[in-house]
Amino acid sequence: MAEWNSEQYLKFKSQRTQPAIDLVKRINAINPQNILDIGCGPGNSTHVLKKSFPNAHIVGIDNSENMIEKASAEYPDLEFKLMSVNEICHDSANYDIIFSNACLQWAPNHRQILPMLFERLNESGVMAIQMPINTKEPLFQIIKEIVNEEKWGFLPSLNEQNITLNGDEYFDILSSLTDNFDIWETVYYHNMPSINAMVEWVKGTRLLPYIQSLNKTDAQRLIDEITEGAAKVYKTQKKGEIIFRFKRLFFTAIR
Repeated sequence: MAEWNSEQYLKFKSQRTQPAIDLVKRINAINPQNILDIGCGPGNSTHVLKKSFPNAHIVGIDNSENMIEKASAEYPDLEFKLMSVNEICHDSANYDIIFSNACLQWAPNHRQILPMLFERLNESGVMAIQMPINTKEPLFQIIKEIVNEEKWGFLPSLNEQNITLNGDEYFDILSSLTDNFDIWETVYYHNMPSINAMVEWVKGTRLLPYIQSLNKTDAQRLIDEITEGAAKVYKTQKKGEIIFRFKRLFFTAIR
């Protein structure tokens, strides 16, 4: 797994936080006492939860030391722990809300993980999840084509990261757990000032494992090729912006 860089991630803080805000608004919970934020990153999603549920005890977890250090420094009044999702699945603690914004796509075996997380809910507790499902966006298609070229020598395991199921499969998983669930998709039209800015976005997420496996010169070559490919596909809008469409899957499930 890549070593996360909180500074790179936060270059697009408002855009990355908006789905967390949108998901929190869909949580139907009355006076929750214990909330878990899985993959809290630099704490922006945990902060959103605290503003919505000020009386709850909220714990943000992440498996990145860099992210936890940043979150603890930025939000000293909140609790953060270095912990993986698998540790939570095998923990004995229960929660009124289990929340995850743009994290679980990095974890395998969703058919096993989601039921285990659901079991960690108290009665009437809510599991609220958001994951990117943006593989068909041209930029991600370009990335896939380029990183699969033999010249880079990337290990197959790098291409196996960030894999999700389709919406119908998540529907079946949720329906096996509860009759009280909602599932939906949203496409965000992010306003990017340039192609370079759009590639800068994915340098902090999708491209990160590839960049970190290369030396500095080769990493820049990879970035340049992706930027050139994107420039051939994306058009400039009337005022000079680039539209970066980002599709995300959301669901809530009540125990």
